[in-house]
Amino acid sequence: MELGAMRMEYRGAEEAFEERHLASRDPVAQFGAWLAEALRCPAVGEANAMCLATCSRDGKPSARMVLLKGFGQDGFRFFTNRQSRKGRELDSNPFASLVFYWEPLNRQVRIEGSVRRLSEEESEQYFHSRPRSSQIGAVASRQSTVIPDREYLMKRNAELEEKYRDVPVPKPEDWGGYILQPDVVEFWQGQTSRLHDRIVFRRLRDGAEPPGPMTRRGEGEWVFERLAP
Repeated sequence: MELGAMRMEYRGAEEAFEERHLASRDPVAQFGAWLAEALRCPAVGEANAMCLATCSRDGKPSARMVLLKGFGQDGFRFFTNRQSRKGRELDSNPFASLVFYWEPLNRQVRIEGSVRRLSEEESEQYFHSRPRSSQIGAVASRQSTVIPDREYLMKRNAELEEKYRDVPVPKPEDWGGYILQPDVVEFWQGQTSRLHDRIVFRRLRDGAEPPGPMTRRGEGEWVFERLAP
């Protein structure tokens, strides 16, 4: 789903997050409803900003903020230099988690799942849809490598602006997209009483924890449960 089309007039958020307030028993559709509300809220600066947590092969975690660039039933998309720390960790340990936090709405969404690379065709298409300055910046910066100073980076950027003044900017070979395919999606609605609302969706794959007596059926492979805060 393209994010720009989701911007519309803001009307405010529900205070409580009860089962009757679910936009859908499908977590991707529920996420879409909450994201649309965050996009409409003037107090939310960048609604598609998310914390991406990855882990090295030996279990050492790292986290950083990135931008969601699309989502759907197949997963949540983002783009980066694949030789960056997050890119190397995703290649060696293809599992990650995402966290969205929309403080003005007192809402949080946590997403966990497996990650795979997007096709070169899709990465090329998105790269060339970016502003030209962003394309040149991606070529100029070998993300996560050591550089002598900022002047080096600015000089490199200026050289590339001149080099590609009248021709398309080529996508760097190591730059591309990933998609996280969710197995767990948790929705958190904060309450002033601190008795926060937490509803977690789990995909019932082979080996997943079976439904318990308080588990409700969602759409397709999904089930959902309420968690204590």
